[in-house]
Amino acid sequence: MSLQDQVMTEMKTAMKAKDKVALESLRAIKSALLLMQTENGSGEAISEDAEIQLVQKLVKQRKDSAAIFIEQGREDLAVPELEQVAIIEKFLPEQLSEEEIEKVVVQTIEATGAAGMKDMGKVMGMVSKELAGQADGKTISMIVKKKLA
Repeated sequence: MSLQDQVMTEMKTAMKAKDKVALESLRAIKSALLLMQTENGSGEAISEDAEIQLVQKLVKQRKDSAAIFIEQGREDLAVPELEQVAIIEKFLPEQLSEEEIEKVVVQTIEATGAAGMKDMGKVMGMVSKELAGQADGKTISMIVKKKLA
């Protein structure tokens, strides 16, 4: 089942349950998918990798917004953003723990022979490709920096 079909099914459920937060989140995903399809111009189906990247982008946007709202003392605005994050994350593959990410980073560093911060880009590229959709770039970056320092 494609992401678009899953979103439509969830939207029907959210409408029946009158769940405004879920409905708003699902509409955001649907809108982003439609935008991506029309950008291509061909109306072809979007690859699974592109769908995952799109959902990750939506999650990151909401987390960043929530962080800004909390920083400004506006918890009333941060809560709905975080609720949307929880709903949108359902469409991502299971996220890896920091320990699991660390194992992959260590293996990649050993395989490439990376010796310091000058090799960070090479390591980041390989790890990000391997863990696409299973970990966010910020966490990967933090672990890579720690291991190469």
